[in-house]
Amino acid sequence: MARLLLFNKPFGVLSQFTDRGTGDSPRATLSCYIGVAGVYPAGRLDRDSEGLLLLTDDGKLQDLIASPRHKAEKTYLVQVEGVPDEGAIAALRRGVVLKDGPTRPARVRAIDPPDLWPRNPPVRYRKSVPDRWLQIAITEGRNRQVRRMTAHVGHPTLRLVRWRVGDWALDGIAPGDWREVRA
Repeated sequence: MARLLLFNKPFGVLSQFTDRGTGDSPRATLSCYIGVAGVYPAGRLDRDSEGLLLLTDDGKLQDLIASPRHKAEKTYLVQVEGVPDEGAIAALRRGVVLKDGPTRPARVRAIDPPDLWPRNPPVRYRKSVPDRWLQIAITEGRNRQVRRMTAHVGHPTLRLVRWRVGDWALDGIAPGDWREVRA
C-alpha cells in the first residue's frame, strides 16, 4: 500500500531532504520535520512559498500528482501587491504569455484575507500600497509560475500558500506538521 503524507511546509524550508547549497549556514529541509523513511516530494514548493506539499513512496502516484500531463489542479491563496482590476484578473483567467511560453487558463477570484497562521518573517507592510488576496487554481506547475503570472499583470506576489492539490487539502494541518492519508 502506497504511503501519502500531507505536509504544511513552512516559509523558508526547502522541498528536499538535504541542503545541496554552498552557503555557510545550513538551510531548513524536509528532514527537519519528517522522519519517515522512503517518502519523496511529489512536486516542489519554492523555499519562499508555504503550504501543502505531498510526499509519497510510490513512483506512479508521484507521477500522477506532479506531472503536468495529468493536469492535477493546484489551488493557491496569493497575497499580491496592489488591487488587481478586472482586466488583470481576466488576463490570468485566459492565461498569460511568460518567457517560457503561454500558461494554461487559470481559475482566479478575489477573496477576503484568509484566516492563516502568521508568517515568520512577516510579509512587508507598506501603508501607501494596498494589497489583495486572490485564489488561483492552475493545472500546470512551472518554476515559480504563480509568482511570474501575478507579476506579469502588474501585481507581484507578497505571500503564496498552496492550499490544495487535486483532492487533498491543507485543512487542519499546522505549519511544520504532517498527516498520513490513504493514497
